[in-house]
Amino acid sequence: MRVAMFGYQTWGHRTLQALLDSDHEVVLVVTHPKSDHAYEKIWDDSVAELAEKNDVPVLLRNRPDDSELLAALRESAPDIIVANNWRTWLPPELFDLPPHGTLNIHDSLLPSYAGFSPIIWALINGEARVGVTAHRMNGELDAGDILMQRSVAVGPTDTATDLFHRTVDLISPIVRESLDLIAAGQDTGQWQPQDRSRATFFHKRSAEDSRIDWSWPAERLERLIRAQSDPYPNAYTFHRGQRVRIVSAGVSEAFYGGTPGRIFIREGDGVVIVAGADAHNGQCRGLLVRRVRTEDGTELAATDYFRTMGGYLTARP
Repeated sequence: MRVAMFGYQTWGHRTLQALLDSDHEVVLVVTHPKSDHAYEKIWDDSVAELAEKNDVPVLLRNRPDDSELLAALRESAPDIIVANNWRTWLPPELFDLPPHGTLNIHDSLLPSYAGFSPIIWALINGEARVGVTAHRMNGELDAGDILMQRSVAVGPTDTATDLFHRTVDLISPIVRESLDLIAAGQDTGQWQPQDRSRATFFHKRSAEDSRIDWSWPAERLERLIRAQSDPYPNAYTFHRGQRVRIVSAGVSEAFYGGTPGRIFIREGDGVVIVAGADAHNGQCRGLLVRRVRTEDGTELAATDYFRTMGGYLTARP
């Protein structure tokens, strides 16, 4: 089949590489210009450079709403569009233009975690599995019929970085298998409508979403720390008016009572911070902070940074 590809960052790069390695012909690539957004500078393998290296026509667009792009797409006459990590809405005159429409590759197990940063949100929420979905694009966000899904288990110490690497490795096989099914006409009857009553939608991450709320239970805070693993912007709090990033943490063995955010006591290889909206009852575990990073980039063991106990970690300076 003749394939046009819309995509961005490493997800789009992996998708384009899978298409180039397949028996299908890539006739046009559309990608976004480079961005200064903190999250878009991570996993930023260039789709444009890969297309140019393979002599595939490439267009840079922030939004796909101009007549030049539509004309280029019509001229390239694709049988299908494949999209992955395209950051803005595609209008129907684009996604419905090819005979086989548009196959979107989304890094969640739809209908859950439609939208942005699905792996991070899923890890924060304690999901048992994450994965990748190949579905037909329609006029709603990540809502079209599903052709194929693949998943991986989330381990008790997995970070968002670990899960990124495991799920991005699913892209190539799911792209190739989906296109081969469609090209052979073997996809008939395999498209499954999404159960929209189970749909959840998530927004892009920003600095505010990494701010630690000490009223959260320690178990959820520990997942937030793993979800904001390097190279993502780490979860942060304030100590004596200075921002401190939490690099590594666990959940305390013992139960600790008091006011959320209190720097309480050493336990094992870390320092316990009181956590949880109900911490006053003494039935909550604390967040065991193991490693921190100061604003100048210095990383320290928590036991070296917190030389004395007492005082509070706060959401604001």
